[in-house]
Amino acid sequence: MQQQLSDIELITAILEGNTAVYAELVKRHQRYVFTLAMRYAKNREDAEEIAQDTFVKAYRALGTFKQSSKFSTWLFSITYTTAMTFLRKKRLLTDSINDEESSIQLENHISAYQANGHDQRSGYVYLNQAIDQLLPDDAAIITLFYKGEQSLEEIGQALKMEPNTIKVKLHRARTRLKEKLQLLLKDEVKELL
Repeated sequence: MQQQLSDIELITAILEGNTAVYAELVKRHQRYVFTLAMRYAKNREDAEEIAQDTFVKAYRALGTFKQSSKFSTWLFSITYTTAMTFLRKKRLLTDSINDEESSIQLENHISAYQANGHDQRSGYVYLNQAIDQLLPDDAAIITLFYKGEQSLEEIGQALKMEPNTIKVKLHRARTRLKEKLQLLLKDEVKELL
């Protein structure tokens, strides 16, 4: 049975010319990157594009990776930058969409969501809905801390902020998340009555 190589060992192999092992690195981190991209993009197509761009950029910049932090922290930094650039460009393109078109798209999205048979009453769905309503930075910090299991120091490195700043932002993001959940669940209680 072959022992699984660490991220650092894979990166070393890639830098030494064995570029085929990059697929293993992508496979290992694709769910993480996609989850983060979804927090910013809010739709699957844009998140897939952000994730793909992230891995292309990471491959090109692999030689600059300093092993002083975890690879996932470095990768998050690239994901964050890629997502912000993508959203800025997209915002410029979509500013001309009028409100009627937007509401039709929202109705279609909600109908498709309901038609897919998702159980909207589950806690997981409500949690994700609440996270989706947060500002992108708040959503990213919550996702990194709880789902990505990143430390305050690692998140700080990725966002180029002090760990204490991240701690304060995490506290505020939790407060906002709690408020969003209370609103969602309050509406749910009204529907049940």
